[in-house]
Amino acid sequence: MVGGFSTKRTRVHQRLRVLVYSSRLNVSSSALRFLSARLRVHRRALGTRWRRLNTGRQALLTLAHLRNGHPYVHLAAGFGVGTTTAWRYVTEAVDVLAALAPSLADAARAASLKAFVLLDGTLLPIDRIAADRPFHSGKHRMHGMNVQVLADPLGRLLWASPALPGAVHDVRAAREHGIIGALAQAGVNCWADKGYHGAGGTVCVPYRGRWDALSSGQQAVNRSHATIRALVEPAIAGLKTWRLLRKLRCSTTRITALVQAVLVLQQASSN
Repeated sequence: MVGGFSTKRTRVHQRLRVLVYSSRLNVSSSALRFLSARLRVHRRALGTRWRRLNTGRQALLTLAHLRNGHPYVHLAAGFGVGTTTAWRYVTEAVDVLAALAPSLADAARAASLKAFVLLDGTLLPIDRIAADRPFHSGKHRMHGMNVQVLADPLGRLLWASPALPGAVHDVRAAREHGIIGALAQAGVNCWADKGYHGAGGTVCVPYRGRWDALSSGQQAVNRSHATIRALVEPAIAGLKTWRLLRKLRCSTTRITALVQAVLVLQQASSN
């Protein structure tokens, strides 16, 4: 009886080991080719001779994690590697991508060729941690990380900032990153929402106050401003199409690299 049970259990485990899951990956082939090429360059620099997954499969593994937010244990089963190996492959690819992200100076130079740019902040939700107070956003009533983005008039991402705790206000984050000064030095007009009142420089914000307390002229200016500022929404929405960023369960120290990696992939897909 015991022996038969053991044999039956072994057969079940053998069947479980070969089960894989299928998942649709809604990402452009240009992003896959781009990441594969960068990984090949990285492996040549390291002198890597052989790995369990080639660069194409490693790129696909990374995109599946970033785009669909699949946990490492599921990715490991689907790609036939260990969970630790899946984590190592993704971490390596994310760092390779993050190193290619444009700096604020690069973004300011690119912005100087545009009619104007759009500045906005977004909160990336995270799991609660022990020291959670600095990460709680009173505006959004949740824990997260504050990321500032610059977009062009077509709603395309130009730059994404390092992540700060969610309790940091947008205008303070913009100052800490040096965004206001960089845009002013480049002479770039920037449109932002009411959260950036007092920013100065070339940042344009709407009039503050209750709608019925504003003059008809101020109301017209605010309506026009809202129409222009809404152009940043596609950039924010594009960032959130990468499901991993909708609920981050990693260390907060890794979030900046993840955001930078997604930024590079977004720009590679649009080229």
